[in-house]
Amino acid sequence: MIIVAKKPENLSFEDSLSELEKIVTDLEHGDIALDDVLKQFERGIKLVRNSQSKLENAQQKVAILMQEEGVDSLKPYDIEGE
Repeated sequence: MIIVAKKPENLSFEDSLSELEKIVTDLEHGDIALDDVLKQFERGIKLVRNSQSKLENAQQKVAILMQEEGVDSLKPYDIEGE
């Protein structure tokens, strides 16, 4: 059976992270042929780059929304002050 992987840019951020976790787990076990290791590593790099891009886009959107609302900066959440 041939499994066709979605392009990284078509995956949600969460799906990319999930796939990255699987790739890391598979690589850590070390029972993969070298060609497959290289393919998995290349796929992982693409997933990381795409995920980073999605995070940067989300950060820009948050900054724009904050600017529109007149908020200068975010304040760290105080866990102990709950």
